[in-house]
Amino acid sequence: MTLALPATLHWCRASAVRTLCDSQRMSDLRRARFARLVTRAVSALPERYREKMRNVEILVVDEPDAEQARDGATLLGLYEGVPLTERRDEPWLPDRISIFRKPIEAMSASPRVQAKIVRETVMHEVAHHFGITDERLDELGR
Repeated sequence: MTLALPATLHWCRASAVRTLCDSQRMSDLRRARFARLVTRAVSALPERYREKMRNVEILVVDEPDAEQARDGATLLGLYEGVPLTERRDEPWLPDRISIFRKPIEAMSASPRVQAKIVRETVMHEVAHHFGITDERLDELGR
């Protein structure tokens, strides 16, 4: 599916179903290629997890803002929300998973390596959505 969007957008939204993307800041082809990497990474998640991911927005963003990157470390992705393990009956705002394009592209010019980094980053941030901590991911070798 191809969607035409206004040229003023500076983010991409990816899901297992579609990718919406456009920007004046860089080549549309380059941005769309990266958004496809994220879409493929989400699509490659096991179905049992994709089915349970509700009310989650996955965005491709150029880079983290100052608040998101507060410790100064290179940030490839970020989960913002309430993990499923901590939710009760209250209505919740959508969770947000941001995948940061520029830091990933800076790690390698190879499309194959970028795809691997994107897959690992998506998996890591989705794990947070399911309540898995960084410590537990380290224990699991992720």
